[in-house]
Amino acid sequence: MAKNSNFHKAKRAKKDEFYTQLYDIENELRHYRAHFRDKV
Repeated sequence: MAKNSNFHKAKRAKKDEFYTQLYDIENELRHYRAHFRDKV
């Protein structure tokens, strides 16, 4: 049976940094092109 200490160790050790890929950002921003026109 697992003990809570095992879960606490896993929680502290986790590496959960996630990055959004440039492709996904560009794909999303194309829907807002008209909103950004002459703004930036």
